Amino acid sequence: MDTFKDRLIYLWKGEARQAKIAADIDMTIAGFSRIWNDGGLPKSETLKKIKQLKGCSIDWLLTGEGEPFPSASSSVHSVCDTLGNPVDIDDFVFVPRYDIQAAAGHGRLVADEKPVFAMAFRRYWIENYVTRDTKNLSVISVKGDSMEGVLNDGDSILVNHGETTPRDGLYVLRINENLLVKRLQLMPGGIVNVISANEAYPTFEIDLRNLTDDVAVIGRVEWFGRNI
Repeated sequence: MDTFKDRLIYLWKGEARQAKIAADIDMTIAGFSRIWNDGGLPKSETLKKIKQLKGCSIDWLLTGEGEPFPSASSSVHSVCDTLGNPVDIDDFVFVPRYDIQAAAGHGRLVADEKPVFAMAFRRYWIENYVTRDTKNLSVISVKGDSMEGVLNDGDSILVNHGETTPRDGLYVLRINENLLVKRLQLMPGGIVNVISANEAYPTFEIDLRNLTDDVAVIGRVEWFGRNI
């Protein structure tokens, strides 16, 4: 198994058809042909996907050296839950948590930020119900009372930055230099109603046909967490 293609054929055994493998690892046929026909190597996200699907060693996948399948004891990282049970960290996606607030109210000036830590989400849930493009995710917090009862002050929200075309749902917006979290309602003619849960805050409109640099859809809210 001298080539990467040989190792893919080994992993997929009797079903090693180009279209089948490409579909399993979420690649287009055009992109996969660079690997299959031209001897290229995939990106790290694709290597991780192959490892997740087949349980193989990434080192072996890249180089052909060592064993294709690590032993059960070495496949589990030395991480345990609070009861001391071993946990495989590959079962989780670690999403950056930023010290940024999306105001459910008047907004907060947003500067360049670095994540303060990461939050763990089940990989199965993220990839099957949110997105497979996990690099487009971040966690921030909610500030203010305009969405009270839906999203409260201090709630953590998971934002999918790959979803920037508005449809009905909760979204983070940038207006001027402020972030807002609101419910969007798509109307005929490219008009979007921006709605607060608190009636003290009036509804306003955004015309998608005439967006300016002062307004942008940052992403869709996919999940929230709350202290009780």
